[in-house]
Amino acid sequence: MEFNKYNAYKMMTPEMLETLKKQNELVDDAFSTDVTFEEMRENYIKERKFWNEGGPEPQKTIDIRVEGPYGPIPIRFHYPIRRTGKGAVVYIHGGGFVVGNLDTHSKIMRLLMNETESVVIGIDYHLAPEYKHPTQVEECAFIVEWLRAHSEEYDIDRNDIALAGDSAGANLSLATALYLRDTKQDVSYLRCLLLYYGAYGLTDSKSIRLFGGDYDGLSRKDLLAYTKMYIGEENADLRYFDCFSNDLTKGVPPCYIACGELDPLLDDSKLLFDILKYNKGKVEFEEFKGVIHAFLHHSRILPEAIEAIQHGAVFYKSLAKF
Repeated sequence: MEFNKYNAYKMMTPEMLETLKKQNELVDDAFSTDVTFEEMRENYIKERKFWNEGGPEPQKTIDIRVEGPYGPIPIRFHYPIRRTGKGAVVYIHGGGFVVGNLDTHSKIMRLLMNETESVVIGIDYHLAPEYKHPTQVEECAFIVEWLRAHSEEYDIDRNDIALAGDSAGANLSLATALYLRDTKQDVSYLRCLLLYYGAYGLTDSKSIRLFGGDYDGLSRKDLLAYTKMYIGEENADLRYFDCFSNDLTKGVPPCYIACGELDPLLDDSKLLFDILKYNKGKVEFEEFKGVIHAFLHHSRILPEAIEAIQHGAVFYKSLAKF
């Protein structure tokens, strides 16, 4: 038992409390890691269905499967009704590397499409524990390179691509940028990274000690369970999981970093911001008061979800290449 946690409920906004009430009505103990990973996925899909209803409709959506290094990778293009330029945002979904898919993050992607006025392309990478790190990083990097090679076919600018993601997807967005930098050297085509409440390498922190529990499925026990499923027992090179062990002093695209005040991963975001700012990187950080991890999903109730996507879009547009 974690005795010294803050009572996060007392610190939540009224809308956040309303969101948790609705969440509990949808699925009891939706984010428990004390079940099989198959049950974890079923619970997650069931709980997220309500939150993905409504929202902006694309001008068109294209679903394809790309043959990747570890098998077929489904990807989904959302083209906005109002489009400015030919930039593209590659969206990498969260879910602890274990759960989640293109449907569980559909509304986030469509909101981002609408606010950025750009094509948003979701990646349905292979999940852990069947596929271990760094499979997911390599798949995301592969899709970025594939998109650049097929840019004309899908009406996007090969030299104007952004990466975005939430939670594990934020980790993968940063890791993918670092992987491409380390293996391809030139990543000048990456406009920016939009990083929402990611884990970037801290195994302990003030925010981990104070927050996380049944309400968000991110107790220390849960965090360890996800890490074990993703990393496994033996893995020598963690530079693309523990991004803080990689070189963040150069070659990192401009970053918008956002996190909730009551998120156990808050200090990951703060540390990433501090490192990038110290090294003269283009970076913005925003902490949303009174909300917990994964708040981006809850745009049906939480105004902070809309604000975070809008503010990320403003950052993205400020770096436009046209």
